[in-house]
Amino acid sequence: MTGFDTFVMFAEMRTGSNFLESNLNALDGVTCFGELFNPHFIGKKDQTEMFGVTLAAREADPMSLIAAARSATGGMVGFRWFHDHDPRVFEAVMANRRCAKIVLTRNPVESYVSLKIAQATGQWKLTNPKNLKQAKARFDAAEFEEHLETVQGFQIALLNALQVSGQTAFYLDYEDIQDVGVLNGLASYLGVPARIEAIDQTLTVQNPQILTEKVTNPAAMEQALARLDRFNLSRTPNFEPRRSAAIPSFIASRETPLLFMPVRGAPEKRVVDWLEAFGGLEQNFVQKSLRQWKRSNAGHRSFTVLRHPVDRAWSAFQDARGSGLGQEQRNVISRVHGVAFPKQGYASVGDERDAFIAFLRFLKRNLSGQTGFKTAPGWATQTAVLQGFALFNGPDVVLREDRLQEGLNWLCSELGVVMPALRGPEPSGLDALMTDEIEEVARDTYQRDYMGFGFGPRNGQAA
Repeated sequence: MTGFDTFVMFAEMRTGSNFLESNLNALDGVTCFGELFNPHFIGKKDQTEMFGVTLAAREADPMSLIAAARSATGGMVGFRWFHDHDPRVFEAVMANRRCAKIVLTRNPVESYVSLKIAQATGQWKLTNPKNLKQAKARFDAAEFEEHLETVQGFQIALLNALQVSGQTAFYLDYEDIQDVGVLNGLASYLGVPARIEAIDQTLTVQNPQILTEKVTNPAAMEQALARLDRFNLSRTPNFEPRRSAAIPSFIASRETPLLFMPVRGAPEKRVVDWLEAFGGLEQNFVQKSLRQWKRSNAGHRSFTVLRHPVDRAWSAFQDARGSGLGQEQRNVISRVHGVAFPKQGYASVGDERDAFIAFLRFLKRNLSGQTGFKTAPGWATQTAVLQGFALFNGPDVVLREDRLQEGLNWLCSELGVVMPALRGPEPSGLDALMTDEIEEVARDTYQRDYMGFGFGPRNGQAA
């Protein structure tokens, strides 16, 4: 026994969900009630009530509709759920292990073209071939890419939800639903004894032609599809650990509704000193106290400051040479990763440059999960840090160190306050070392930040 008493069919428009529903309903003891949670109707088009549950009642308590269906029908009951249906239902069924998960997919180009044809003809199901309405679709590259992103985004979210909850689903592709053996395998998965003898013939395939015959602009379609990265070859693999929101590091002005969300390794102290000039600081936040601060400071603005990856890596290098790492950790980095940390300092600029380049290469391995060292906040990617902030609330404003004066001026004008003086940056000692090689290795290490935030060469100083 599987222990399932309900099921949900995760699908999208034009993936064959009507056909699969028809065949599920051919199984004794199984009933699929269509799109129970479509925002515009209940079950099927123009229907606004089922089992005594109205649209308003469903809105107030969506799960009451499933309970009413089970009570009225008995046996195994289920429904179809698309990505734009009630999100509360997704959360509820994913938490319910007694609800079987069926995932129906289709080639997204096929489903997009089929959708365009259905929109043109107004024919969404075909039961009699004599009534077939024919049309060709016009392939719109931008519209298709949006369709593809939506479909793939939901599939990724669904897969993650299954993984996190330790569940499995029964996956079918559009072509699978014509296979009696697969459909009976689905019945076995659901735990029902019934089987079907043959595919339900009530519904007819509407557009059996090859793709290029279904569109008015096949050449444009082929050109658009050719430029898509189907196998995600351009994606930068990311093995960096996810970061928390780091709320205890946030700092607020006591008298001005400004909240600073520091990126470790960026110009933190310089900004904190500037913020303190408003009349003191509030620190050591937790989620509760931060919410209280936000509620009591209407019109507040939160901000963070990014630093160029080379300068930030240099800051991490300087920190590692000092008190940021213990001696044992420095010894390991030196022996295993070739980063020299001489006690008496470097004999030449070239030696220091070589050590910094070796440290950058160590950082790349660390960010890729290839070292035994924890990824420190001061050398984590700024992309990961900001993603961590977003687990609570992302900053309203993201400023850059090289334009900090202008950025803070603008922020003060937003709040209608006078801009306190901002001290200048302290010399870092990096200028004397800077070369094209450092820039190249840093870009290789921090690809996510260079690409995501548009960083160019460090102040044009790579020589």
